[in-house]
Amino acid sequence: MPLSRARIGTVLVGGAMSVTLAALAYPSMLGLQHVSSNGARVIASTPYGPLTEADRNFVVFVRSAGLWEYPSGQLALKKGTTKAVRTAGQHLVIGHAALDASCRKIAPELGITLPNQPTPQQQGFLNKLTSDSGKQFDSDLANILRVTHGSIFSSIAKIRATTENTLVRQLAEQANNVVLDHIRQMEATGLVNFDQVNFQETTPPKLPSPQVTPPVPPAGQPVVVLTPPPGVPTDGIPTGPPVGAPSASPTGG
Repeated sequence: MPLSRARIGTVLVGGAMSVTLAALAYPSMLGLQHVSSNGARVIASTPYGPLTEADRNFVVFVRSAGLWEYPSGQLALKKGTTKAVRTAGQHLVIGHAALDASCRKIAPELGITLPNQPTPQQQGFLNKLTSDSGKQFDSDLANILRVTHGSIFSSIAKIRATTENTLVRQLAEQANNVVLDHIRQMEATGLVNFDQVNFQETTPPKLPSPQVTPPVPPAGQPVVVLTPPPGVPTDGIPTGPPVGAPSASPTGG
């Protein structure tokens, strides 16, 4: 069943975010269609280089994406009707567990509060996949995830090219590898409707800020941890270079 524009939409990244380092929160973040003109504004100085609004938004986005794409992968492992769909689910789970570990590692270093829930829009994607079954599930998984990953792909490259923060740069490199792998996995299902996917990516709906903003977790709430479920093979699944590798050193260059 083809996906309508209203059912997919765009994903959160690189939007406006009004926050100070002391607040450790992100009360307002807009979607991809509302990129902040202040994205280059430095909001904190860190041992790893200056941290801009765009940098902070990117770390929050990577975490938020995993909070719905990881469980989507778990659903694919259980409900996928073809080997290709189940394999795609395996890659989603392993890839986002790796990215999540990196986000949780660098967030305290950079003074960033991580969400524990996805955005309302992302939760809507997950709800749709949860209610799906059979071939409808396979089709919706492949197309929704292909749109979301395709929409963010160029934004990852922009962060990698512009950030002066070492840890954010490393996360962008890791995310680039993982997202490209997930794009390939969705296409390998043979279910992607490229005409509709391209339309969704180039003409995303304009959504209000609350729909594309992950809820701020209550103070003191433990950070949700995404880990690969027991028995899910990890061999041969790209997870990208880990953030904070031994070769890395604090620098603003």
